[in-house]
Amino acid sequence: MAVLGSLVEQIRGVSYKPEDLHSNLNANSIMLLRANNIRDDMVNFDEVVYVDRKKVSDKQLLKAGDILICTSSGSKELVGKAAYITEDIEATFGAFCKVVRPRSKCAKYIGHFFCSPIYRERIANVAGGANINNIRNEHIDELTIPLPALAEQENIAALLDSVTALISLRKLQIAKLDELVKSRFVELMDSAELSDELTVEQITERVKVGFVGTCEKYYTDETGIPMLRTGNITDHGVDMRDLKYVTADFHEKNKKSQIRRGDLLIARHGSNGQANVYDGPEAQCLNAVVIVPNQTAAKSVFLAGLINSPAVKEQIDRTLVGSTQHVVNTKSIANLVVRIPCLEVQEQYEAFVEQTDKSKLAVQQSLAQLETLKKSLMQRYFG
Repeated sequence: MAVLGSLVEQIRGVSYKPEDLHSNLNANSIMLLRANNIRDDMVNFDEVVYVDRKKVSDKQLLKAGDILICTSSGSKELVGKAAYITEDIEATFGAFCKVVRPRSKCAKYIGHFFCSPIYRERIANVAGGANINNIRNEHIDELTIPLPALAEQENIAALLDSVTALISLRKLQIAKLDELVKSRFVELMDSAELSDELTVEQITERVKVGFVGTCEKYYTDETGIPMLRTGNITDHGVDMRDLKYVTADFHEKNKKSQIRRGDLLIARHGSNGQANVYDGPEAQCLNAVVIVPNQTAAKSVFLAGLINSPAVKEQIDRTLVGSTQHVVNTKSIANLVVRIPCLEVQEQYEAFVEQTDKSKLAVQQSLAQLETLKKSLMQRYFG
């Protein structure tokens, strides 16, 4: 085992004032990455800002082999997340981040450690703050890591690289299948004869809200009724993992918040209005807008595609309320204005989505197996 402090250098992020930011990239500015630019162990370039070059030292430029870390955040889920930098980038990083720069000959080996569950668990145990979670230099310096011979480090890094590449490929395949479905929806809407303008309320049985309030005292074991919470209703579908369960008595007394197969769910808080078709057993949901389709007017899968289309999303964006976070409400969803094709065209779209979902399921199963394999390898090498 080796102490990380003997293997790495830590570099603080750039401190800046609002007046040090530029509106775009130019000769006097440089891209600045923040915690939101670290995602899935990689750097993304969404919502970057630009800072005056005079604020940045040469040491604060991102180099191949660097590990960019979120060091301060109000969320314990975010603090400690890391991304390995594969090549020199003409960019720097903000004060709530730091770079760990390996002195080791095999920087990738250390990079994989920082992307492992073992690292996240250890750093979470030491990074607590009174009002904000912080990683100090000693937290990283005092971490230990297995340090086999250089040749073995390189072999381990190469193996983890190959598994990571396959995981990225599977995620890309899923994204492409999702894009294919969206493209098919646009094609059908462009070619079909559409109705006059209608509201969502006119083509559904009901638009209602899920249970609002505290229900912890009604939680039971897995023999109860599933209770979907905000975390289960994502922008990528309904996630049936990490469910809570409520008593049958609670379920019976709260008929208005019951959900059934084919209902559409939209998370009320922190959501962009993404509609997801629910495909599970009869259940309850917490803090969600629930759309009960009228299958003689609009099929569930088609209705989800309609609500998630750019034109309807623009309407939702204009009606989101809340000063600190966007809140989707039943009235705004019920009043959305749409045009729809006949049921035959809707059924064609549903059939296409069904076939595409079969391909997507196979890719998702492969992805799950690869992610399990990667966690197992991480545990073997770093645990």
